[in-house]
Amino acid sequence: MEWLTCIRRAINYMENHLDDDIRVQDVAREVYISPFFLQKGFSLMTGYGIGEYIRNRRLYQAALDLLGTDDKVIDIALRYGYETPESFTKAFSRFHGASPSQIRSGSAPVRTFLPLTISVQMQGGNQMDYTITTMFPFRVIGFERIFDNETAYEKIPMFWDEITEKYAVNVYAGNPPANAFEKAVMENGIGEYGICIDDIGENRFRYLIAGKYTGGEVPEGMVLYDFPGGLWAVFNCIGPLPQSLQSVNTRIFREWLPGNGEYELGGNANVEWYDCIHGKPSDPDYRSAIWIPVKKKG
Repeated sequence: MEWLTCIRRAINYMENHLDDDIRVQDVAREVYISPFFLQKGFSLMTGYGIGEYIRNRRLYQAALDLLGTDDKVIDIALRYGYETPESFTKAFSRFHGASPSQIRSGSAPVRTFLPLTISVQMQGGNQMDYTITTMFPFRVIGFERIFDNETAYEKIPMFWDEITEKYAVNVYAGNPPANAFEKAVMENGIGEYGICIDDIGENRFRYLIAGKYTGGEVPEGMVLYDFPGGLWAVFNCIGPLPQSLQSVNTRIFREWLPGNGEYELGGNANVEWYDCIHGKPSDPDYRSAIWIPVKKKG
């Protein structure tokens, strides 16, 4: 599905089901796209996570219900997914800066949160540095952890720090590996890839700090993952991390996908590639890349 159509259809679906028990997976199913890519793209284009958007729209509608009906607070709370008046009042007050009773009495203003409308304005004249390439199947090995879409940006860097401190510092310093994990890091170049895999649902995804598997022992607690062959869009990044990757990532979803007439998202995983040989991530000319599986529009 064309990207802008996908985002607009997702918004329409959420608007039509504000008083239903819907989650990211339901929205993604409606628009035929991976929940991970939908959540990521929606956030980059709108500034809101899907769960946050639904929550804000419900709390705005709840305020309108308080003003326009005589419904009890408990009934309005249940209508918009809150199990108790207390949990509803807490969320409502945080959003509007006033309690339900204050809004109903007219002694406090309602915070407006209207349905989003999506338009794209192409900016600048510079072209993105990318290629479409066919990759053979490949296997990676790495350390895995499950993250929530809402907190991933904050927690993934901590995961990298943890793994680096535990298993990489020694071999990065040029010392021989002291255990099976350090041996795997050295032999498979673990740290070359950061991989997001969307296959578990519930607004969560698997994340791997990985390298290309070269064979040999897989220490207990590490995992293998196989990528099928297929088309990938490879976006090259030049500049210090994380700014360069974040900038390119934003442009992929705000500019490249909406303006691309030939390719659309495919698959349920994406890869960030890091140059582990030349330079440091803080260097102004550091090289990295974002790999996204794509398919030709049919």
